[in-house]
Amino acid sequence: MSTTSLTASLPVPDRADRLRDALLAADFTADGLLELLGAPAYAALARSETVPALRATRADGPLATLVRLFLLQQPVPRDGARAVLPLDEALADGWVVDEGGEVRATVDVRPYGGPEGQDWFIVSDLGCAVGGAGGASGHGEGVVLGVGGASTTLAGITVRTPVASALDLGTGSGIQALHAAQHATRVTATDLNPRALEFTRLTLALSGAPEADLRTGSLFEPVESETYDLIVSNPPFVISPGARLTYRDGGMGGDDLCRSLVQRAGERLNEGGFAQFLANWQHVEGEDWQERLRSWVPRGCDAWIVQREVQDVTQYAELWLRDAGDHRDDPERYAQRYEAWLDEFEQRKTRAVGFGWITLRKSGAEEPSIVVEEWPHPVEQPLGEAVRAHFARQDYLRSRDDAALLADHFVLAPEVMQEQVGLPGAEDPEHVVLRQNRGMRRATKVDAVGAGFAGVCDGTLSAGRILDAIAQLMGEDPVMLRDRTPQAIRLLVEEGFLEPAAEA
Repeated sequence: MSTTSLTASLPVPDRADRLRDALLAADFTADGLLELLGAPAYAALARSETVPALRATRADGPLATLVRLFLLQQPVPRDGARAVLPLDEALADGWVVDEGGEVRATVDVRPYGGPEGQDWFIVSDLGCAVGGAGGASGHGEGVVLGVGGASTTLAGITVRTPVASALDLGTGSGIQALHAAQHATRVTATDLNPRALEFTRLTLALSGAPEADLRTGSLFEPVESETYDLIVSNPPFVISPGARLTYRDGGMGGDDLCRSLVQRAGERLNEGGFAQFLANWQHVEGEDWQERLRSWVPRGCDAWIVQREVQDVTQYAELWLRDAGDHRDDPERYAQRYEAWLDEFEQRKTRAVGFGWITLRKSGAEEPSIVVEEWPHPVEQPLGEAVRAHFARQDYLRSRDDAALLADHFVLAPEVMQEQVGLPGAEDPEHVVLRQNRGMRRATKVDAVGAGFAGVCDGTLSAGRILDAIAQLMGEDPVMLRDRTPQAIRLLVEEGFLEPAAEA
C-alpha cells in the first residue's frame, strides 16, 4: 500500500445505514459469501488466495459485484455498482471512487458473522482484511488490518456476561469493540494510531452497533484513572528489534509491552472484572517461563495463563519477516534484518518465544489463584463461558476445606467420556482416562477410585458417602480413603470434569 493511500481521507459513516441496507439486500454476508463462492474458494480467501474467488464471481450479479469491489479490490463498471449500491451517496461519503466509468473501493469491507447470527462488517485498509486482496504483507507502518486469527481467538475466549463498561485497548479495525457493544452499556476503544479509531468508527456504524468512546494514545494513557468491568486487548505483541510496524511491534524491549499491559490492568479493573489479552513472552535461558509469567500478575487478581504455541527464535524471526514482506525484498537487506532479530534475542538470552492467552479476574483474594499451563491441543471456540466457569471453580475451591468438600455433592460435567486403556483381552485396563468433548477438551488419567467416583456423581450422594461406598466395595479403609482422595477431587473440579451440584 502506498503512502498516499494511507494518508488519504477515509469514508464518513454518516449514512452507513444506507450502505448497510444495500449490502444486506444483496446477501453480502458471511453465509452469502460461502454460498456464492463454495467452501474451497471461501477457504482460499482466508489464505489471501484470490484466484478461486475471481473465477467464482465471473458471472454478473449483485453479490458477485460486491465481492469483486470490496473483497477482491477489482474495478467494477459504474452501471453495475449503481445497480447494487446507493452509488451517489457512496461516492460522496468516500466508500468508493469513480475512475473513468469504473468504480473502485477505498477500503476493505469484510462480512463477519456475529456470535448470535448477526451480520456485521469489518472495515480495514485495502487488501488487509482476511479474505481481502493481499493480506498484511508489505504494507506500511500505519496500516490498519482487518480480521485475523488472533483477533477471532480473542473474541472467542472473552467472557460475555453483561457489564456496565468495557475497554478495547489497541482496537485496530474495531472487532473487539463491536463484540463488546453487544453486552456492555459503555464501550471505550483506544489506539495509538488515529486511523485505527476512524476504522473502528466505520466498523461500528456499518454493523449497526452503538458508537464507542474513541480515544487516541498508548496503552492505558488515554483512560487515565478510569476503571472497567471488562478489558480486552490484542496488542502489538511481536518481540522485535525496534518498532517498524505499528500494528504489530510493541516498541518496548523484549516482552515488556505485554508485561506492562498485564501488570497495569489490575488497577484498571472493577471488583469481579475480567482483563483478557493475547500476548507473546520470552523463554529466557536459566529462567522458568511459568514463573516469569506469574511475576506479571498484579496484586488482587486471579489469573489463568495458557501457552498455546512455542517457536524457537529462528522460526519466530522468519514468521514476522515474512509477515512484513521482507522475504520479497532485497536479499541483502533481508539478511541484515534477520541478523538484527537474532542479535536482539541473543542479547536478551532468549531461546524461544511463547504465544497464548492471559486472563485476569479482579478477586481481591488474599491467596489468589494463578494457573499457568501449556495447552497446545485443539479447543472448542467460543470459550468465554469456559473461562468464566474456570474462575467460578477457583472461588468454589478456595472456600472449601477438605471436610466441606467431602460434604458437598457433585455431578459429572456434560460431554465427559471414559476411555479404558490396556492390552486387548486383559481383564482389567492399565489405566482409565476421562476426556472432555467440549471447551478445553482436556483429558486426565484416573485410578479405579477416581473412575468409580466420577461415574456415580449425579448429585444424589455427598462425596464422602460415595467414597465410603467405594471403600466397602474395594475392601479399603474408609478413613484412609477419605484422607487421600480430596486432592484428586479438587483436581477434577478445577479442570472442569466435576461440577458442584446445584442446591435444591
